[in-house]
Amino acid sequence: MNPPSAPQAPPARQAPPVGGSPQTPWERPLGRAALTALQILLLLVLFTVSVYALIQVRLVVIPLLLALILASAIGPFVLWLRRKGWSSSLATALAFGALLILIGGLITGVVFAVVAETDALVSSAVEGVDQLIDFVQDGPLPVDDRQLQVAREAALDFATSTTAGTTALAGLSAATSFLTGTLLLVVILFFFLKDGEKIWAFLLRAFKGVRLVNARRVGDQTVAVLGGYVRGTAIVAAVDAFFIGLALVLLDVALALPLAAVVFIGAFIPLVGATLAGALATLVALVTNGPVTALIVLGVVVLVNQLEGNFLQPVVMGHTLNVHPLVILVALTAGTILAGVVGAILSVPLTAVAWAGLKAWNAEPDDDISAEQITEAETYTLMDEQGRGPSTLPEDHDGNHEAESSPPSVDPSRLAARPPLTSRQDVTDSNGDDGS
Repeated sequence: MNPPSAPQAPPARQAPPVGGSPQTPWERPLGRAALTALQILLLLVLFTVSVYALIQVRLVVIPLLLALILASAIGPFVLWLRRKGWSSSLATALAFGALLILIGGLITGVVFAVVAETDALVSSAVEGVDQLIDFVQDGPLPVDDRQLQVAREAALDFATSTTAGTTALAGLSAATSFLTGTLLLVVILFFFLKDGEKIWAFLLRAFKGVRLVNARRVGDQTVAVLGGYVRGTAIVAAVDAFFIGLALVLLDVALALPLAAVVFIGAFIPLVGATLAGALATLVALVTNGPVTALIVLGVVVLVNQLEGNFLQPVVMGHTLNVHPLVILVALTAGTILAGVVGAILSVPLTAVAWAGLKAWNAEPDDDISAEQITEAETYTLMDEQGRGPSTLPEDHDGNHEAESSPPSVDPSRLAARPPLTSRQDVTDSNGDDGS
């Protein structure tokens, strides 16, 4: 009988091969974190340089953005006229002329109202300044006549000094820049309305295949968000200006029409625009009509703002501006710092467009985009190049465009440059050299 065998010891662990290559410092956790930090810093530098470059050419950038926003709002009217059989030039001329008449009439009315009430406003302002001086002299503040005289002399010296002349020259330069920007805005807006489809098709030349489908989706969403935002805000602003202006007229407050125009413009600055415009109207009522009228105006402003925020804006705007209030506040502050009042007006819609564009680009996975969708996108892009995109075609009885119910007719040779896509692999390969 064999004795029981002794238990065997576990095999010894083999040491790692001596010739194995050790990790480099950049492959270790701290090195990977350092690479990530460098990439973030590089992106921040690129963003800063881009913003600085745009600020240097803001005389072109701001009119371009304003024209894009206005074209998104007016574009549906132009497309509606073209679907009714109007030519592109006639439809653009009608819409453009109506816009110029509306804006020109508003500016003319404001100017005449200011000129007509200048004397009354100046006398009221002088009376208000005298009341302020009497309050300062007789009030609890330790101010005597000598200090007031010194302040008056300082103001007079500034008015007659070279500093005032320099300020006047700066104002002249600003007026020149404003007129140049306005003229540029008018020209760009005209071409956006007339040849918007061709311009969009030209920009889409940089995209192929799946990326072309995503780019067209982003463009459609951008126009929808911008147009909905401008039209909705204009409706809300018109309601605010009407009721506040009506209260100012009934209370016989000076400059009622100009103040209503300020309320209309202020409504395009979210969160703070309507409040500041209402505060200005209350201040003018206080100077010209006294504290009782000012309190009534303040009550009307608060009531209109509450109705706007709780009822009118959700109904008219819907989910067009689906952005958190904190994001709106940050964008508003940044836009004001970079471009003043115009930046405050442009920052919020541009932020909403950027967010909507990101969501539209990632709305559908690339693997789910079929070859038929790519062919359709390429076909519609060619139609846009010819100035007769799907949105300009007549509608059928169901309200759909002809391009949606029947295949669009384009020159087949224009599509022959792309090889036929027979599989998902072919779709992927066709995007490998698009450079985007």
